[in-house]
Amino acid sequence: MDESTELPPASPVSVTPSPLSSAAVATATAPLSPREVRTVEQAKQIVEARGLSHVKVGLFDNDGVMRGKYMSREKFFASLDKGFAFCDVVLGWDVQDQQYDNTRYTGWHTGYPDAPVRILPHTCRDVPFEEGMLLFLAEFDGASEAVCPRALLRRVIQRCEQAGFAPFGALEYEFFVFDETPDSARAKGYRNLKPFTPGWFGYSMIRNSVHADLYHEILELAERMDFPIEGLHTETGPGVLEAAIAVDDVGAAADKAALFKTFMKVLAERRGLMATFMAKWSNDYPGQSGHIHLSLRNKKDNSSAFFAEGQPHSMSETQRHFLAGQQRLMPELLCMVAPTINSYRRMIPGFWAPTHATWGVENRTAALRVIPGSDKSQRQEYRLGAADANPYLALAVALGSGLYGVEQGWEPGKNVEGNAYAQEQPQELALPRTLWDAAQRLKQSQAARDLFGDAFVEHFAASREWEEREFRKHIGDWELQRYFEII
Repeated sequence: MDESTELPPASPVSVTPSPLSSAAVATATAPLSPREVRTVEQAKQIVEARGLSHVKVGLFDNDGVMRGKYMSREKFFASLDKGFAFCDVVLGWDVQDQQYDNTRYTGWHTGYPDAPVRILPHTCRDVPFEEGMLLFLAEFDGASEAVCPRALLRRVIQRCEQAGFAPFGALEYEFFVFDETPDSARAKGYRNLKPFTPGWFGYSMIRNSVHADLYHEILELAERMDFPIEGLHTETGPGVLEAAIAVDDVGAAADKAALFKTFMKVLAERRGLMATFMAKWSNDYPGQSGHIHLSLRNKKDNSSAFFAEGQPHSMSETQRHFLAGQQRLMPELLCMVAPTINSYRRMIPGFWAPTHATWGVENRTAALRVIPGSDKSQRQEYRLGAADANPYLALAVALGSGLYGVEQGWEPGKNVEGNAYAQEQPQELALPRTLWDAAQRLKQSQAARDLFGDAFVEHFAASREWEEREFRKHIGDWELQRYFEII
């Protein structure tokens, strides 16, 4: 289940005060806030103003896991100007730091050299747990861009903008919280874990009042780190919460989602708790979604590219084509949205996860949900997404496949009404049932190669084949031990 997410109103035009105004003087002397940083010089300025000897720099790997380090001020300033080097093994290993043996980009055959990385000044953020500390995101540069998840999404966004659209998105995450620590969970073999709260109690006012201090801390963290939460509530299941992150342009939405997942885990562990974003951690409870809301606006006049007053469900021709692209390509691109062995435990009938590439109007049993509205709120929801997906790749699929449909002029199939799980669907809409099968579909997809490039498709598909082979080496508790803390 999820909340509605509307687009924010268009930003007003800013007016620069005259050089003699008091506002200009105040602006010139007031210290920058992290979210005002846009340039290399401003990044240096805020670090100097805070007197920091070190800052944090992080990037995201294949699986959306944040990797990074503290960097001295001198090194950071030099890296802002010229970039820095980061071992490319983070693009060549799995969630347990085991190196792939089947990829071309990097591996034992290349010796794991350093790859160029650029720091992104506009991603500057406070780290609330470390007084005065700043965090900057980075992105692989040069040849490594071809397989870097964040760079991949950036290329899809550029393609969308070249087509005349500005894409907006928001993600919603369900996640379970446990009264455990990494040590206690390991000691128990990830069995018989104690949920933070008992029972099935969705939208509970009792739970969010009794534990208001935790909720307030989550909301405050989200505000300070600029992934503000539009809605936060209990979901159906013991200890499960759902957070809807506020809408933004798609690039910023991906950063916000990736940071939310990382720092929600940090906050939980600092409180002696654990949060997991596994797609499905228990056979007894529903899986955990990572639903994606998307819309396009016309760059020429900032009007909605999806809204058409008077048309069925207020859908424009562009939205129909966009929907058709998402529907037709979903089976081919599935492993980028369902990237773990565990992802496929969630996609079973009756547990709020789609099993076919269906669409419906305000229908939460379909894989794609059209949400009629106004110029500001007309959008659609990619409901197939699970909480374990890399946000950059999930958004690249949801946006890229829709854009491909617009480019091709495709039309969607018939929408489903009622319970989509209980209805027969065409075979071409069936989703792969295993990670291995999904990886093969990705490798065979010409659309994927057109959208994402041969280098990425070959690299990511190989990484999913590796993941499936690792699974086949193990039985029983392997999934929980592998994914519980990290994904």
